[in-house]
Amino acid sequence: MELILFFLLGALISVLSGFFGIGGGFILTPLLMLIGLAPIEAIATSLLFTIGSSSSGIIGHIKLKNINWKAGIILGVSGIIATQIAHPFVVFLDAHQLDEWAIPVMYIVLLSFFSVQMFKKKNTQQGVSGLVQPSILKMVLIGLFAGFVSTSLGVGGGFIIVPMSIAFLGMLPKKAVGTSLFAVLFIVSAGFLSYAFTVEINYFMGIFLLVGGLLGSQFGARSTDVFENKEITTLLAFLYLTTILSVALKAFEQNILGLIIVVLYLLYFFTVLGKRHIAHWREEKGYS
Repeated sequence: MELILFFLLGALISVLSGFFGIGGGFILTPLLMLIGLAPIEAIATSLLFTIGSSSSGIIGHIKLKNINWKAGIILGVSGIIATQIAHPFVVFLDAHQLDEWAIPVMYIVLLSFFSVQMFKKKNTQQGVSGLVQPSILKMVLIGLFAGFVSTSLGVGGGFIIVPMSIAFLGMLPKKAVGTSLFAVLFIVSAGFLSYAFTVEINYFMGIFLLVGGLLGSQFGARSTDVFENKEITTLLAFLYLTTILSVALKAFEQNILGLIIVVLYLLYFFTVLGKRHIAHWREEKGYS
């Protein structure tokens, strides 16, 4: 029963992954910590899951032509370099028993910043075209930052790449989502390998999360086609706020309340998603 729940959790999170281009790790890592995994184990397991969810989501975004390949490669390779710096940093935190508070604090600070940025952008359309070729230097700096945070927090880096691509690279949200997933695959693969030989990982849990993740990502990617860019931005901002609250509550040992808040957001998101797909289907069939 527990493994089935992990399968379902992987499927649900991967829908968010494909929809927002975030890899899914920044939601999964705090959830795994909420259910009792040590931070460093939660990070490694989350990176394994994100490899699968990103791979599946990329396929969906290739079909939608949502990937800027040049930007994705530059972001991804830059991120790989940064993962090799971040891994010893996390091992240091774990060895000195600093990870229990340092990692949640890093989550809260980063997510607070990006949620504010997303709310600022929600009423504007960033980027005049998905074909904009932004500054290589900016892409390298974003990739380095995303790679370091990815391996430090067990996330794909997409929750950094997406808002920064919109704000600083001039990409439209849908293009930023697809490009982010492509870059994330580079970053999480390198990040996971840096942990695989030094951290004890529950591979049974990881595989069930991964299999569930493979099923949901393409659906999430296709779902971006029935939403406006500003709607995606607003939903992402609320997702950031939800994660901030759950991590903060975990720090105060209010794990159950944190899980409830995450579940409420998931119910809201999937209700909106379901209604939009039904409306789109009725429109295609010509129903009033």
